[in-house]
Amino acid sequence: MVSMGLTGHTRTPSQRARRRASPDLIAQILERSRTLAVVGLSSKPARPSHGVAAYMQAHGYRIIPVNPQENSVFGETAYPSVDAVSEPIDVVVIFRRPEYVPAIVEGAIRKGARAVWMQEGVRHEAAARRARRAGLDVIEDRCILKEYAKRFVTEGI
Repeated sequence: MVSMGLTGHTRTPSQRARRRASPDLIAQILERSRTLAVVGLSSKPARPSHGVAAYMQAHGYRIIPVNPQENSVFGETAYPSVDAVSEPIDVVVIFRRPEYVPAIVEGAIRKGARAVWMQEGVRHEAAARRARRAGLDVIEDRCILKEYAKRFVTEGI
């Protein structure tokens, strides 16, 4: 299936998907968001989720831990699921294997999140389509820390 772009050019589904994950969309998500629900956030400093969330918190983002194995991380109450979070969420950041993504996306939709961000190595085409159809922005297989640093940090990481 192809669609006509604003300029009259046709776009294939893969071209539309690349556009959705464009640097402009990433910058928009990062600029308009303040609250990140980090699914799979661990209190163990050696885990990638811990380092990424700590970095984002240090750069002004509110971090809400979502992990049924944790009570709190970074002084924030941890929740067992996205549905259990008691406050608004801008972005649901996913540090879980792809088979868990559909349920997490459904929770993000029910919570009214603006975006779903699947970390490096995490992709789920059907869940991404479902999120987009529900009006959420979707980023797949990208590190939120790296994308933030590329756009907004001059001192390097």
